[in-house]
Amino acid sequence: MRSFVYNSHPVRVIFGPGTASRVADEVRRLDRSRVLLLAGEHVRHQAELVEKYLGDLQVARFDGAVMHTPVEVTERVLGRVTEHDVDAVVVVGGGSTTGLAKALALRTGIDQVILPTTYAGSEVTPVLGETADGVKTTRSSPDILPETVIYDVEFTTSMPIPLAVTSAINAMAHAVEALYSEQANPIVDALALEAVAAIARGIPALGADSADPEGRSDLLLAAWLSGTCLASAGMGLHHKLCHVLGGSFDLPHAATHTVVLPHALAYNEPSVPHVMVRVAQALGTDSASAGVYDLVAAAGGPKSLEELGFRESDLDEAARLATAKPYPNPREVTEVGVRRLLGEAFAGTRPEPAQKSG
Repeated sequence: MRSFVYNSHPVRVIFGPGTASRVADEVRRLDRSRVLLLAGEHVRHQAELVEKYLGDLQVARFDGAVMHTPVEVTERVLGRVTEHDVDAVVVVGGGSTTGLAKALALRTGIDQVILPTTYAGSEVTPVLGETADGVKTTRSSPDILPETVIYDVEFTTSMPIPLAVTSAINAMAHAVEALYSEQANPIVDALALEAVAAIARGIPALGADSADPEGRSDLLLAAWLSGTCLASAGMGLHHKLCHVLGGSFDLPHAATHTVVLPHALAYNEPSVPHVMVRVAQALGTDSASAGVYDLVAAAGGPKSLEELGFRESDLDEAARLATAKPYPNPREVTEVGVRRLLGEAFAGTRPEPAQKSG
């Protein structure tokens, strides 16, 4: 018989088209009145709408969030929080902007209202990854968890297809690794498999119509479900590799997830074949690893670390960093095995399931 422990994380979720118009009501519901808006140039239109909705609730704005949440950027923004007596932060953007809001909340306790424009999923997790001196570290705390998330599908319809593809595969990585986590349970399993299926439906729809509301809705729903999985279950080798490649080699977050995921699945398959069968079924394919690779390839997404700017000469160091400390993973993590995995990801070859030996 299966045994498990399940902890839910309380986040208020508002999902649907046009829901961004409720942002001021959500700030007032939290009994807050001095908002710092975090946004960026790539979401200018959405941010201008939110500014309009917030009105005189907004007292400051910052548009300089950086990937992997560098501590020095957070410390700079803390000055604005103090200067303007900020008691809430509203985010319009993806994982980088949300990460900055979480870092501020951890240090100050201010409330967060997040309006995602990508499929990062971090908006429903109590997890923060920060980078200092070229090393990315992860911590978890209830203080990091945002209070409210507003999923307005209209805020994602203008996302360029290449970004939508990599962001969606980033979300899929949360779901898949949750399925073989030590904290896996029936609730997480159901959410994860529905997320994988929704992404398998949503990505092909992007090619047919980049603003297809059903396809975009599927992907945004998957982002929420996958993020909920990430909040409830620990991650394994795939996420460790992506943290190393992003934090130590400055590779783009979502694109790195997209390249690495098929190879991480192939690596782990010998130890959790039953999980990979379920993933393949949710994808509508015969192989989880090849199915993810083919889904990305058909959508024109990145397939190799080389095309992301990673250098072949750094493969050994990346493998060393990724195996320097032990962490849970269904298959034993060895430096030799990880080096082989990274080499295949560097070359961008279509993965074949790894064997137990080696």
